[in-house]
Amino acid sequence: MWKSPVNVAGAASLSFWPILPHMYNSSETKSDRIIEVNDLAKEYRVYDKPEGLWASVRGLFHRKNRIIHALRGVNLSVGRGEFLAMLGPNGAGKTTFLKLLSGIITPTRGTARVLGHVPWDRADDFRRRFALVMGQKNQLWWDLPAAESFRLHQEIYRIDPARFAKIHDELVDMLGVSRLLGQPVRELSLGERMKLELIAALLHEPEVLFLDEPTIGLDVVAQHTIHEFLRHIQKQRSVTVILTTHYMKDVAALCERVVVVTHGSILYDGSLEQIVDRFTTHKVVTLDLENAPAPGEMERFGFSCEVHGPRVSLRIDRSRIADVLPKLLASQQVRDVSVEDVPLEEIVAGLFRGAANRQAGIDPEQEVGAV
Repeated sequence: MWKSPVNVAGAASLSFWPILPHMYNSSETKSDRIIEVNDLAKEYRVYDKPEGLWASVRGLFHRKNRIIHALRGVNLSVGRGEFLAMLGPNGAGKTTFLKLLSGIITPTRGTARVLGHVPWDRADDFRRRFALVMGQKNQLWWDLPAAESFRLHQEIYRIDPARFAKIHDELVDMLGVSRLLGQPVRELSLGERMKLELIAALLHEPEVLFLDEPTIGLDVVAQHTIHEFLRHIQKQRSVTVILTTHYMKDVAALCERVVVVTHGSILYDGSLEQIVDRFTTHKVVTLDLENAPAPGEMERFGFSCEVHGPRVSLRIDRSRIADVLPKLLASQQVRDVSVEDVPLEEIVAGLFRGAANRQAGIDPEQEVGAV
């Protein structure tokens, strides 16, 4: 039986056949589990070829190959309306995971169900109900105005004209891009293009939204605008969102649940607050003094410190903050003081380093718990 290609925002060339309207399934409303993944794994066979002409000739008869384990038996459940962030270094398996859940590729082993469907079966009902936005790929036609691509999406998803006009105007107004609709996409900035990509992905009102590094390369203003937009859409429509990113600001601004992935395996799955509590033993105390302290004066408290003129930062054990802070304040003339958690970027970087060391067989004396 013929099947139309999978719909993927970010791969428009796969999306040009009409998708049948979504058929409501009442049994799904009884379950809070929108996404269920069990022992999901993906392996790739890659070939190594030395440089040079004769190496190419030899490669015709004998090739050296190796197996890349993109995912290693991942288990994950995501509830309706959750906003989940996936963090991991390059090559950790984040994009592979989203491609599997959207049905672009098939797994080596394991099972997954999204909205009650097996993604790689590519059922019309399933493809009508999700969207995938990839920050480094376009779904909008490069040489056409975005308005033309939006009309194409209306025909692909068979959206009622009145409903299309309402959703279109609402999204365009929220992102303030009405002046850009008639301009060829190739002439737009990266931030402007990403706003229009998000509109295209949301025109058919998906229940699940996969975002693969949507803020990559954007300036601070564009990132903030997209954060506000995604937060509003997720709350208004109860959309289930999985976001992959390298920017901790995305995570802090949008997500309550964090999944850390390294070498194709889940290293941590929990709340943003718990990741700070679990993987740090210190807090950062910053003092703005009236005058720069004398050499060695702050070190006598026995904690790691950095002194930059009258500004002093100390890393103090959480359990000793209440005991040490009054002594610090009494020993100096202090203009201002702040007590903060270790930056999230530093915690996650520590997790990555610890996982890389274990992968390499290194057993460091201090791992991420010492951050």
